[in-house]
Amino acid sequence: MTLPPDGAKLAREAEAFLSANPDVSHISMIWTDLCGVMRGKLLTREELVTAYKNGRYFPGSMMSIDVTGRDVEETGLVWEDGDGDRLCWAVPGTLCLVPWLPDAQAQYISTIHELDGAPSIAEPRQTLARVIERFRKETGLTPVAAIELEFYLMDRDTALAGRPQPPRALTNGAHTNQIQCYLLQDLDDFGPFFRDLYSAAKVQGLPAEALISEYAPGQMEIGLKHRADALRACDEAIMFKRLVKATAEKHGLIASFMAKPYRDQAGCGMHVHVSLADGEGNNVFASADPASHPLLRQCVAGMKVTMGEALAIFAPNANSYRRFRKNMYAPVKPNWGVNNRTVSIRIPAAKGAATHIEHRISGADANPYLALAAVLGGMLHGINGKLDPGPPVKGNGYAQPADPLPTHWLAAIEALRGSSAMREYLGSRFVDVFTAIKEAEADRFHSEPQPLDFDYYLRTM
Repeated sequence: MTLPPDGAKLAREAEAFLSANPDVSHISMIWTDLCGVMRGKLLTREELVTAYKNGRYFPGSMMSIDVTGRDVEETGLVWEDGDGDRLCWAVPGTLCLVPWLPDAQAQYISTIHELDGAPSIAEPRQTLARVIERFRKETGLTPVAAIELEFYLMDRDTALAGRPQPPRALTNGAHTNQIQCYLLQDLDDFGPFFRDLYSAAKVQGLPAEALISEYAPGQMEIGLKHRADALRACDEAIMFKRLVKATAEKHGLIASFMAKPYRDQAGCGMHVHVSLADGEGNNVFASADPASHPLLRQCVAGMKVTMGEALAIFAPNANSYRRFRKNMYAPVKPNWGVNNRTVSIRIPAAKGAATHIEHRISGADANPYLALAAVLGGMLHGINGKLDPGPPVKGNGYAQPADPLPTHWLAAIEALRGSSAMREYLGSRFVDVFTAIKEAEADRFHSEPQPLDFDYYLRTM
């Protein structure tokens, strides 16, 4: 049973932070909705301890909104209970400074509970927490996770006008439309941005690791360190996305985690890295031959069989489905392989204690909490059913047969709605709320004429 938050203990954390940071005047309370959008409130210094001790009220309809911020009445979370309040509680250990602002400010991650302290059923972080708790109870193992994010740096003026272009170098004004994957010059060109990014990440305690220039002009990738606390791994992904976007703005750029901002360039993925630890913290996947490890194979099989059912979580937006193009480094089939980037479930080359699974289907626009929850749900499904994934793919996974994925938005939403596995592991009420939001959002999106409609049909019809 999950206990209500300990307000007195949380308050002591807030008091210690304010004592150590006497110049902090305002604090952003960050909550991530089901669509992965960061929302919240800006609190004054005088409000912080009370917010930590007693929680902060939020309307329940916050859990019903789509990516545009509109209520979705079909969720049953708007009028049915009079849009009653819930309590937003601070997540311990996430209160930190916001170093990119000119004045002294801070932020913390929050999560929604019912008024009696029970976790809210349609809240992303609580959804992940329930899957992790069930994993521990049923297997005695703890998920270890890391989130790896790709994003684009863009010219601010053209991006805001809806015509994104790669930015000019911050150091010398150079402009390139070449791919130049892994080019160190690209990293030097945006050195001022990356220096500020890594400096701020250190202040916030974010474990930002290796940086590379990816397979498109202006596309970058930064990985975050594996965490034994999988919830913390996703908290850090949320904090990191905010940091990347804010640091880009500081340098006159736009940073975007859209899945597919350019028609003819690679999309942006969110690779979810997972392993399992025993009670002593040992990686139970550790093996010299991961492809034959029984437990790892069961986890891969569960991921495979549930991938199509959970695709609406991994690819939550209309733009997400433009990323699924073969030979563009985005997986398009529920397949797996060892040291193979043409598959959706990859076992990296590292062996022994570093053995883990890389789940590659999610776009960078996916909600990290929900993506990891669906990945872990799939793993648990494979373990409980003692499923077998079949042989790993050898060679080009794009060219080999596999079960199709529902790579159209409405089809993916319907697949999730009908998924008994996702209802079992994520919660039936959660699935109902999430699919209601995305179905309403899809209806609104497809009812609005797009510029391409006029290019194709204005004069020809």
